[in-house]
Amino acid sequence: MRFLERRLGFVGFCSFLAFVSVWEAVTRGGWIEPLFLPAPSRVLQRAVLMYQDQNLVVHVLASARRVLVGFAIAAVAAVPLGILLGSSRLLRAAVDPLLSIIRPLPSMSWIPLSLLWLGIAESQKYSIVFMGSFAPSVLYVMEATRNIDPLFVRAARNLGASRTAVLYEVVLPGALPSILAGLKVMLGIAWTTVISAELVAAKTGLGFLIMNGKEYFLTEQVLLGMALISATVVCIDRTFTWVERRLIPWRVEATR
Repeated sequence: MRFLERRLGFVGFCSFLAFVSVWEAVTRGGWIEPLFLPAPSRVLQRAVLMYQDQNLVVHVLASARRVLVGFAIAAVAAVPLGILLGSSRLLRAAVDPLLSIIRPLPSMSWIPLSLLWLGIAESQKYSIVFMGSFAPSVLYVMEATRNIDPLFVRAARNLGASRTAVLYEVVLPGALPSILAGLKVMLGIAWTTVISAELVAAKTGLGFLIMNGKEYFLTEQVLLGMALISATVVCIDRTFTWVERRLIPWRVEATR
């Protein structure tokens, strides 16, 4: 299994290397104006320059902190609420209309209100990530809970398990793989919300880096910001996968 994963990883690396090589050749050959699409080497030079000025790490850490804090708050609130909604028809009927109102709203729509309520402080960025992640996360958790086989729940109740015991011993372990998969998806979406906030009201962060590059026609800086977003998401995604394997080792063994 590990040998196969290494081979697939090598294939992916070669594909990426080929893409970058073609991109470099096309731009250096003059087929594309560097102002519109600079060569990867120029993007790399910009990265080295900003790293030497100690600006690059500041922007990456600022965005990562905002995403992780805002998403963690959303997850802590969404997971128990989603489990309760998935387990109770009455509670779901009471809360579902509110979720239906909040869920379609894009993160950008919350920016004016958050600026009025919180100003341009860090809490404003956290709130944007929270509002963009909370409602979809609740729905992911709720659906994961509802997909638990009712036979398992009835069997636990017939054996004398209390409602709380059923939630902790049957529903949560059964729904956990789907819950983690949903949160993993939402973590990637949370990056789009924080970038939206940083494009409007921030002096640090990858969104600010992209907007600043656009204002001064520094296309390589724009591409650098985009590349850093992808790289940071990949790193966080790998970390999340590692945590997932520790929390649900039975799921990992079953897929081998």
